[in-house]
Amino acid sequence: MTSNKTNHSSLTRFAWLSIAAAIATIALKASAYLLTGSVGLLSDALESIVNLVGALMALAMLTIAARPADEEHDYGHSKAEYFSSGVEGTLILLAAGSIIITAIPRLIAPKPLAQVGLGLGVSVAASLINLFVAQVLIRAGKQHHSITLEADARHLMTDVWTSAGVLAGVGAVALTGWVELDPIVAILVAVNIIRSGFSIVRKSVLGLMDTALPIEEQKELQKVLELYFQRGVRYHALRTRASAARKFVSFHVLVPGLWTVQRGHRLLESIEADIRQALPGVTVFTHLEPLNDPASWDDTSLDRTEIPPLESPAPYPQQSPDGDAPIHETNKGS
Repeated sequence: MTSNKTNHSSLTRFAWLSIAAAIATIALKASAYLLTGSVGLLSDALESIVNLVGALMALAMLTIAARPADEEHDYGHSKAEYFSSGVEGTLILLAAGSIIITAIPRLIAPKPLAQVGLGLGVSVAASLINLFVAQVLIRAGKQHHSITLEADARHLMTDVWTSAGVLAGVGAVALTGWVELDPIVAILVAVNIIRSGFSIVRKSVLGLMDTALPIEEQKELQKVLELYFQRGVRYHALRTRASAARKFVSFHVLVPGLWTVQRGHRLLESIEADIRQALPGVTVFTHLEPLNDPASWDDTSLDRTEIPPLESPAPYPQQSPDGDAPIHETNKGS
């Protein structure tokens, strides 16, 4: 738990970087709009305001996610990151809507642009700032498995592509004199960032619904368990879920009923250690059950309510129900 807190606390510096970039780009893009009167550049400036709100939200949620587990949140606060990415995705959608609303009147009543060269230069400077910060956040998000930083980075990259489209539109207006290109490009850019916004919101919703680990990580988990399966160890009720940067795995391990608690515990320690090595940062919950008790094979349901009778199990042979060889304890250390 301590490592998780340290990890999230260190991520707030990236949120501060995003905030600083948003403030700088708002100033630059607003200046570009005032210089040119371009509705495309205005839409670009509006999205930078959304970037600032998103960065502030990211800072708040990363701060909450860094808090240790408490009496009300036994599993920590890492899911707070999903609220940040969900809000940021929603803000992207709102920004796209505002761009379209702003562009339509200009499409109906086009206006000539002024000081295009200077305005484009200022906007390019703002876009380069966003591009640099987005690349930093992308690397940090992948390294720390932070959906908040990933969403913020994708938002900034959306801004970069928005700016590129706007700059192309404004440049085309300057070359062709067709002023309708300015609002047309703004609308096309807005449609493109709607796709990005929906993608971020969808990922946040999936995270809040305890979605299973990615297929690649599930395959790594299966590789570890398969090694023990080949040695005669049986398991069931395997479940996984992701909670922002944290991962959770739980399953039941079945061993001969005549094993001592200590022997079973050593086996579980070995299995859990191998899983943690294969999936760094994972929290593993295991439940030990007697292989020879029929009740052990009937408790795989998540919502099981019946209570089995407290009685000694019958002396079944110390092997799995499918007739495999007896389970031998491994010599692997934990």
